[in-house]
Amino acid sequence: MTAPFGVYVHIPFCAQRCDYCAFATWTDRHHLQQAYMAALLADVRRTDLPPVTSVFVGGGTPTLVDPHLLAAVVRALPTVDGAEMTVECNPDDLDVSILQVYADAGVNRVSIGVQSMVPHVLRSLGRTHEPANVRTAVEAVRAAGIPTFNLDLIYGGAGESLDDWRTTLEGALALEPTHVSAYALTVEAGTPLFDEPDRHPDDDDLADKYDLADDLLVASGRENYEVSNWALPGHECRHNVLYWQQGDYLGFGSAAHSHRAGRRWWNLRTPERYLGAVERGETTEAAGETLDAETQRVEGLQLRLRMRDGVPADALELDGLEGLVDVRDGTARLTRHGRLLANEVSLRLR
Repeated sequence: MTAPFGVYVHIPFCAQRCDYCAFATWTDRHHLQQAYMAALLADVRRTDLPPVTSVFVGGGTPTLVDPHLLAAVVRALPTVDGAEMTVECNPDDLDVSILQVYADAGVNRVSIGVQSMVPHVLRSLGRTHEPANVRTAVEAVRAAGIPTFNLDLIYGGAGESLDDWRTTLEGALALEPTHVSAYALTVEAGTPLFDEPDRHPDDDDLADKYDLADDLLVASGRENYEVSNWALPGHECRHNVLYWQQGDYLGFGSAAHSHRAGRRWWNLRTPERYLGAVERGETTEAAGETLDAETQRVEGLQLRLRMRDGVPADALELDGLEGLVDVRDGTARLTRHGRLLANEVSLRLR
């Protein structure tokens, strides 16, 4: 059996930056797209890769670049039969022709950035698409024959009521996604959201919205397999599970991260520096670190605690965690209330 090995490909271009986004993306570098995609392809071709079991193309906005150039990068990867191959997609950009190019290159999963199905909430997040475009995008995914798709949602935006969030969840479920990710809005330094405290989310409101999401998604047959992710059986994101299980993966593109055998590193942050390094035949690595055995062990427990399989019960100091973890057959798993406090519970790992 082939050992899991992932590849992440970073596309750093965006038409507009969302108010909450702190990712390494740019809205003013579109003139670099062709050279950047050529550098990605060259970087993949010069790298000795093991058989790849999952690919995730993220950003940024991958759907902004020429789909044929993206397909060429994906095709250059030595993927195994049945590899999971995901592309993050902006609903405004999707049509059947783009998705068919992806599908012909082996892409069998897309993740659509929905965030909300309520127009005023989308505006508060700095998003530009309309909910109707999400429905059109999903129709295109089905028409292209891509079997698995995720809808990416965010709750806690300024002015979003609990009923607004219910509208988003019900609208998303009406599209019958195989996978739903629902993330609490987080405030990151250096973003427009950070500079406007009156728009910051309220913890109690976030908790209510998480509970509603879990109620509706579980009732629809989607299982919570990680704190913020629900899937129909067999449609869990294998690439993300690889991350959560401390698997090995390589990142291509500016600011992309990699991990192999306890060493992790990250690439040069800007697209100019990344493509320049590739063109000169130099390393794209900016910096890295090697984790000692104890750090690896603790981080592994922290990651596994977030998943439905949980951690060995003796890895937690259980006193005071009543109602936050469920202990059965020597395994401790977060309860729903515990998922809301996963970071706090992880402080009790030993």
